[in-house]
This record gives sequence, structure tokens and C-alpha cells, in this order.
Amino acid sequence: MKGVKKAHLPEKTCPVCSRPFSWRKKWEHCWAEVRYCSDRCRRDRGQIPINQ
Repeated sequence: MKGVKKAHLPEKTCPVCSRPFSWRKKWEHCWAEVRYCSDRCRRDRGQIPINQ
């Protein structure tokens, strides 16, 4: 059996939405630089949340 089970993949927490996200194959060579879970969170990183 090749690979790692999804339950054992590394995780990070998105600083914008505070949700955990897992390692993806497309991030294989740049996982250390990945900070945001999605393009939307990356775009919204400097905005103040409306819900207070």
C-alpha cells in the first residue's frame, strides 16, 4: 500500500477563518510556505470581520 491515510496527513489552521486544513499533493514542495486554506482567505486576509 502506497501513501499515507488521510487521518495522518499534516494539518495547519487558517489564520483568517480559523479552520483546520490538511496537506494536499499540490502543496508537496511548498507546504512550509502555505498559510491560508483557500484563495478566498488569502484575498480576505487584511479585512476586519463584519460579524462582531
